[in-house]
Amino acid sequence: MNVLIFGASGMVGQGVMRESLAAPDVESVTVVGRSPLALENPRLHQQIWPDLMAEEHISTLPDNADACFFCLGVSSAGMTEAQYSRLTYDLTLGIASALVKKNPAMTFIYVSGAGTDSSEQGKSMWARVKGRTENALLKLGFANVFLFRPGVIQPLHGARSKTRSYRILYSVMAPLLPLLRKWFPDSILSTQIIGNAMLNAVRRGYPKAILETVDIARLGR
Repeated sequence: MNVLIFGASGMVGQGVMRESLAAPDVESVTVVGRSPLALENPRLHQQIWPDLMAEEHISTLPDNADACFFCLGVSSAGMTEAQYSRLTYDLTLGIASALVKKNPAMTFIYVSGAGTDSSEQGKSMWARVKGRTENALLKLGFANVFLFRPGVIQPLHGARSKTRSYRILYSVMAPLLPLLRKWFPDSILSTQIIGNAMLNAVRRGYPKAILETVDIARLGR
């Protein structure tokens, strides 16, 4: 398969990029970001978009992508709903809408988060915006859309969050996460499990569009 990754410099994006490059059935990996990655691989192709909202870049993407792994995301801390919506809903739907016109046969996987509000009516601002984004993606017309809602994630193989508060949290929790994953294998994910789950969703699908932590864990194994 040929895959397209948005947000490969983030923790989840790093994980799925690593698993994609390690998978024998993945022929090419195209990553899109604002700055280049310090990584070289004959199957890796990088596209640098200074402005991710500029839709004219879509024409430069390969036409043969079987899947798009959309791992871009920002923390809502300190943002108004309008600001967060622009960087979450507007950015995601702008890219996805252009992609579905280019290649509706692809599988689109969006990394959301545990606690996302599908009703769009809850008290949590970030959960409402994520829910609105999920609901809109399901209506676009892709062959398959899967919405991943991970909770606690153990970063492996050098994967690292770009959000400072998350890096601190993961650093504090680092000694406990391996034990928690052993005791609660369906509750604590790793970047490797999430990456494999995304690839498996493309390979053989999944019975439902919204994948909570337990679904991601099982599909990733």
